[in-house]
Amino acid sequence: MSYDDSFMFNMAEVHLCCVLLLFICSVFSFPTARHSICGYKSCPATKPSMLNVHLVPHTHDDVGWLKTVDQYYYGDRNNIQHAGVQYILDSVVDQLQKDPARRFIYVETAFFYRWWRQQSQNTQRIVTQLVNEGRLEFINGGWCMSDEATTHYSAVIDQMTLGLRFLNDTFGECGRPRVAWHIDPFGHAREHASIFAQMGYDGFFFGRLDYQDKARRMKTKEMEMLWRASESLTPPLADLFTGVLPNGYSPPEGFCWDQSCDDAPIRDDPDLEDYNVDEIVQKFLNASYKQAAVYKTNHIIMTMGSDFQYENANLWYKNMDKLIKYVNALQAKGSQVNVLYSTPSCYLQELNQAKLTWPLKTDDFFPYADDAHDFWTGYFTSRPALKLYERLSNSRLQTCNQLEVLGGPKSRSGPFGEGDSDTMKRAMGVAQHHDAVSGTEKQHVANDYARRLATGWAHCEVLVQNSLSVLSGSEAPRVFCENLNISVCPLTESSLKVVALSKSTQKLRRNRGYAKGELVFQVEAPPLGYSTYIISLLRDDPPVARPEPSVPHSIQNKFLKVTFDDTTGLLKSLTNLETQQTIQLTQNFYWYNASAGNNKESYQPSGAYIFRPNSSTPFIINKTADIQIVTISNTVQEVTQWFSPWVSQVVRLYAGRRELELEWTVGPLPIKDGLGKEVITRLDTDIKSSGYFYTDSNGREVLERRKDYRPTWELKQTEPVAGNYYPINSRAYIKDDKHQLTVVTDRSQGASSIYNGSLEIMLHRRLLYDDFRGVGEPLSELGEFGDGLVARGRLLLTLTPPDMAADAHRPLAQGMVLQPLLSFQDGTPSASTKLEFSGLQAALPPAVHLLTLSQWDNDSVLIRLEHQYQAKESKTHSQPVTVNLQKLFSTLEVLGASEMSLGANQWKEDMNRLQWNTEKTAKALPLSERDPSPWEVTLNPMEIRTFLLWVRQL
Repeated sequence: MSYDDSFMFNMAEVHLCCVLLLFICSVFSFPTARHSICGYKSCPATKPSMLNVHLVPHTHDDVGWLKTVDQYYYGDRNNIQHAGVQYILDSVVDQLQKDPARRFIYVETAFFYRWWRQQSQNTQRIVTQLVNEGRLEFINGGWCMSDEATTHYSAVIDQMTLGLRFLNDTFGECGRPRVAWHIDPFGHAREHASIFAQMGYDGFFFGRLDYQDKARRMKTKEMEMLWRASESLTPPLADLFTGVLPNGYSPPEGFCWDQSCDDAPIRDDPDLEDYNVDEIVQKFLNASYKQAAVYKTNHIIMTMGSDFQYENANLWYKNMDKLIKYVNALQAKGSQVNVLYSTPSCYLQELNQAKLTWPLKTDDFFPYADDAHDFWTGYFTSRPALKLYERLSNSRLQTCNQLEVLGGPKSRSGPFGEGDSDTMKRAMGVAQHHDAVSGTEKQHVANDYARRLATGWAHCEVLVQNSLSVLSGSEAPRVFCENLNISVCPLTESSLKVVALSKSTQKLRRNRGYAKGELVFQVEAPPLGYSTYIISLLRDDPPVARPEPSVPHSIQNKFLKVTFDDTTGLLKSLTNLETQQTIQLTQNFYWYNASAGNNKESYQPSGAYIFRPNSSTPFIINKTADIQIVTISNTVQEVTQWFSPWVSQVVRLYAGRRELELEWTVGPLPIKDGLGKEVITRLDTDIKSSGYFYTDSNGREVLERRKDYRPTWELKQTEPVAGNYYPINSRAYIKDDKHQLTVVTDRSQGASSIYNGSLEIMLHRRLLYDDFRGVGEPLSELGEFGDGLVARGRLLLTLTPPDMAADAHRPLAQGMVLQPLLSFQDGTPSASTKLEFSGLQAALPPAVHLLTLSQWDNDSVLIRLEHQYQAKESKTHSQPVTVNLQKLFSTLEVLGASEMSLGANQWKEDMNRLQWNTEKTAKALPLSERDPSPWEVTLNPMEIRTFLLWVRQL
């Protein structure tokens, strides 16, 4: 790296040049070996004239599933599942030293990080040598192997960055993964592929693929393809070579040699009665030729391992050594099969060197089904409370990161003690796992994920208090009132004067709290800052008696009008008063009766993974809604609807807002009737949607969906409801030529449009049977009181012309993800307290979002700026935008800047990805704008740019 074109710096002080050079070295202190031959240079030789079979020894170590993360690492509670990750790594490292030909890949950095810290210096030296020789290779490299349906892109980027930084700091360039590896997630999102491409990965391999899609691809030899993962980014920025593994992530049948397997070992003593070398070799040749028949090159990959395997690695390697020996010995007799130890990156390199033309993929891989009635679409909604808690925790982590930077060194060590953001980063990293936020873990594991997030926030809370004391000049303790969603906050319930601080409330009471009412007022917080409000109790009068509730005809502000049906109490219409648009809109709640069964062979039941209603027609909870409360004030208008003892909703319209809020409360779901329930809300309109609807991909780009249709194969629909469900992370919408109804959600959920003009969202699930996919228990959360979980959430509705919709739903969705953090202080602030603060010199342009601001080293911070609009979706904002890095922050002087990959483990200028040929040319896109000057960076639609800034506190 030549710093003159990678770094931009201020030469106002001559000595800065020397400091800067030291800074460059300290940011990436790459550990090196004299003879590092890692990466593609370390790949074993192959034989061009033969069928090369790449054996990839691997283990798949879930970061929690049937056991907690700790239990899996230590090998505890083996009565649930025999698994001990520490022993796997011990055994593999021992076996790799015995033969230089042996290879192994490892994926889950959360486990490796823990193991590495417990090793002696001698073991660390041995492992470093194995890494430098390319014999132990890190694949994927994130803190976990994240879920792809229920994760938000910001949290995915964070957890990948966390893992990649540890590998980079520990092993340097040889620790950098070249290949993304998602062998177990249950469907694959286009945004994930885009993220991987922008992080510099050369390829992506996964294991699970819809059974119909896989059958077609096998026939047409399209198991490997080029995935064009963005409609906005100019190719090949988001292009990613993608391969479907042949056996999920297991070895071919008959070739599993782990202690957990029953397959016969290779018995190669010819004097033995059960000598089986010839049988094993022939069986392997048959499997190889069968696999090669559905792939395009003379190279095939075999995944030699599975869940938590290699605890006794000797069993695997001893048998694979023999397999390689005896299969390759036949080459002397004319065999054309060559077997070798390999890695996914070495296999990928061979595919690249074949110089073939590959099919193009532009949609995604949802929904996933492994059989005709087995659609894995239930987990889009499973454990709705955990999904919301993870989303709120992400918001808190961003606040924690930002305040750590803005408050400076005293944030970590200040008047409130020692605080840190690292604990929350690791907790959020674990929460992205494909059996965590997905909701597909055992109940005790879900509890552990929530506990980790709570512990992470406790550490962050100290940091936040320290930072706010620095920025405000007040060391008065702050309270964060974590139960405001159920109107519980002892400080505000008892104090006569409260200081409320908002950075940038709801009701469920079961004999908890003493709040007599709610205070609602509008606030504004400056960008990347806070505002302080003083609340005083003037008179302690009893609550004013409410008038008898009546069904309101309508509520409205200057932007929206909502009408209700006089007879049913349900929504009737929605009007945008600015555009003079009106749609008929009815909203109600329903439940699907979950299919039940005691065994998969007789009937596939709904479970944590699978959604299978026993009828395509859901039961309506109530045809009418009782109006309990009507509140009309200058700030907010509320209508509370009761549909049953376990379903209610508050319809809210705030003054000056262009969206309608629906706050739903569902639960405890009754099961005394012996029926599992999967609860939806359905919005029925007169929009002529023609079977089309739209869902987001991990909170970013939007994909078109069509009922009973897949863009890349002819679908034989066997489940008319579950087979049309898709994940939404932040929004879904339906539209016609004139109207677009967009729904923004507060967590990941499943959604569909079963009828024209209709949009349904699954809110809650409680089931009585396991779905036989490994969890081994029904998804029936008991909640705090043991009678079932109560879930509460918000939907925001906008009605606009289609060409104006993004201007509304993009900022709304960001506001849902990054919610203001409220803190409270008792008493009156002193005269010296700074009541308002902004960390930015000025608000960013509307199209630009500060995605990341976090401390990197003592004198450097990591920032990500993103363009949050897609190309052509907004007349106003789908244009390039330029931001000056030196003029960003109010409290930081930016002295130097260097652009990095999205994963922050490479300098941007050093990214050099493999290039691929595809059968189709790219769509014509506007040329990317170039940066007008070294300090001014231009963002094109959907572009994320990552910078390391060398800063000084002002």
